[in-house]
Amino acid sequence: MPRAAISSVLPTPEAPAQVETPSRGAEATAPTPQQLSQFATVEGRLAMIEDRISRIDFQTHAAAGNAGRAEGLLIAFAARRMVDRGEPLGYVADQLRLRFMNAQPRAVQTVLDFAANPVTIDGLSARLEALSPELTVTDTDMSLWERARREFRSLFVVRRDSAALASPVARIERARLMLTARRMESAIGEVERLPGAEAAERWIADARRYQEVQKALDLLETTAMLEPRKLQDAAGHTVDQPSPLAPGSAPTPDTQPAAEAVPQADASEGV
Repeated sequence: MPRAAISSVLPTPEAPAQVETPSRGAEATAPTPQQLSQFATVEGRLAMIEDRISRIDFQTHAAAGNAGRAEGLLIAFAARRMVDRGEPLGYVADQLRLRFMNAQPRAVQTVLDFAANPVTIDGLSARLEALSPELTVTDTDMSLWERARREFRSLFVVRRDSAALASPVARIERARLMLTARRMESAIGEVERLPGAEAAERWIADARRYQEVQKALDLLETTAMLEPRKLQDAAGHTVDQPSPLAPGSAPTPDTQPAAEAVPQADASEGV
């Protein structure tokens, strides 16, 4: 077959397409001032967003810590109310163990032990009234040994009261008033100076127990408000957020640079 016929049958190859490549001058072109301004604006907005997120995290953490403290304080208040009424603690006992056992184990145990054998102000007043005949016994009704013990104790009395104020009836009346005012130490002191104070040993012991449980409850309430490290919340997590009532409480240093970033971001927006 002649070459002319073959060339007419076969397709002729096409020329390769030319691809335009960017010049090196275009690659090396620097960003325009308008682009730089846009970049600065975007960076400023991102800085503001990061600052706001960090502040929200800090405020959320602070709110959670303050909520844990408030719940602990309510638990301490509930325990005090039940103790004053002589009621069993019930679920409050578990909450006391969960929230305060790590911070104040002795105070929690004092409250739990007292709740197992409670004493109330009304009960102490009624028992004091019932003990009045034995507490106001005179010297003529006392045995020789009892009179000798009383005389021996009187040798160490420094404060001198008048005859009317030092009478057994007046002392019992003052003890009742002190009980009503919850001044347990003064009430116990008046009973201990009565002629028949030996008959009130159980009463004095119970009054001291009531005094100790009130001190323990005061300590738990203070712990809920001010404890910096060992207080726990309902989930058993440590409340490490500083209390707003603590002396010298201030924002942590981590929040100060974030607060300073706001004006810088605003300034970048105006570029």
